[in-house]
Amino acid sequence: MFRSIRFKLSLFVFLLLIFTTFVFSLGMVEILNQTILNEILKRAESLSKSSASVASYSLISGDALGMDHLVFEGKQSNPDVEYIAVIDTKMNVVAHSDIKKRGEILKRPEENVFRKNTDGTIIRQIPLSSGRFFEVSTPLVFKNKLLGTVIVGVNQSVLLEAQRLARHRIFVTLTIVLLVGLIGILGLAFFITRPIQELSSGVEELKEGKRTRPLRVFSKDELGELTESFNTMSELITEQQKELFKFTQELEEAYVSILRVLAVAIDARDPYTLGHSARVALHSLVIGEEMGLEKNELEELEIASLFHDVGKLKTPDSILFKSRTLDTAEYNEIRQHPEDGAEILKKVKSLEKYVAPVRHHHEYYNGKGYPDGLDGDRIPLYAAIISIADTFDAMTSTRPYRRAQSKVEALKELEKGAGKQFHPDLVKAFKRAMENGKEPSLHSYLTKVI
Repeated sequence: MFRSIRFKLSLFVFLLLIFTTFVFSLGMVEILNQTILNEILKRAESLSKSSASVASYSLISGDALGMDHLVFEGKQSNPDVEYIAVIDTKMNVVAHSDIKKRGEILKRPEENVFRKNTDGTIIRQIPLSSGRFFEVSTPLVFKNKLLGTVIVGVNQSVLLEAQRLARHRIFVTLTIVLLVGLIGILGLAFFITRPIQELSSGVEELKEGKRTRPLRVFSKDELGELTESFNTMSELITEQQKELFKFTQELEEAYVSILRVLAVAIDARDPYTLGHSARVALHSLVIGEEMGLEKNELEELEIASLFHDVGKLKTPDSILFKSRTLDTAEYNEIRQHPEDGAEILKKVKSLEKYVAPVRHHHEYYNGKGYPDGLDGDRIPLYAAIISIADTFDAMTSTRPYRRAQSKVEALKELEKGAGKQFHPDLVKAFKRAMENGKEPSLHSYLTKVI
């Protein structure tokens, strides 16, 4: 998140800097263009006026050589001047820095006037084949009599070159400004987003329960105050989480104890099945441990095992305690207990995770079990484990209609049913654990429950 904020902030400020620099550069270029133009025209006007004050005397005296010298020296001393000419009132060229043009007649359209001063000086922009020119025309006046005009021509290429150099300098300067500005922006973005990064990491740690340190406060501004407030809040939340965790643990321990007592109460309906759910839970834990289940998974497996016959609460005593063989209707009734158990557990939200193991603990690996005919790995793991533990305890327990089998005999029966009724890998794990002496103590378990 903080990287995105840093990027957006840097991008926004950088674009703003580029826009500001661009607008500023346009303004600077325009101002420089105008300043250069004014400076060149000002020098041309000054040369034209000074030449006019001298040329008027030469024109009256007929000093053609003096006028030639005047225009030649004026051209030589001002490299940005393209030409200087003196014309009479009839537009005849009397003197010209290009001697070949002497005697020509000049014509200048009035619409090309760029600027006209109050003293009669006129500035025109003249398009020529060799480029565009600015011409500064100053009248030759002697005793209020117009004698002619001095024309100073300035090639616009001089102006363009000056503008090019000015733009190049502006570009270099603004590039440096942008680079310096970019470095400053990145520094500013880092300075601003560093506290946000710290807050973000603090929130993630708090969310994951890894809060171990107070956040660093980088400044005394609003972000610093926010960081300090977060530290106070996270400390309070951490303490509350510890208290809540402790309370939850106590509640879970009480909850599990109640479930164990309830399982004993269910089994106590029938003296022949007393302790059955506890033994199924113990054998299920043996299989789960052998399969490498985690501690929390083993706890869930234990509770699911204790609840596997909870549906028998709805089974009539006349069927549950019957010592003779059940008829078809009675058999179908008792086969209903997995579904009845699932329905009972569904009514309590915290018990919903045990619905599948309870509903499917009579499914067969080959798909011929009940109530849904699931097969193979479609059968939930806890249900497949409980199925083995339930059958093993039933075979090793004395019932009114048959004697109890030995554990060795019961294990052999489980092996016969592996791949048919039972998951073969789970049967192997159970046999391996039993042969390695991992059978738990029922007495200590029942003592803990009761």
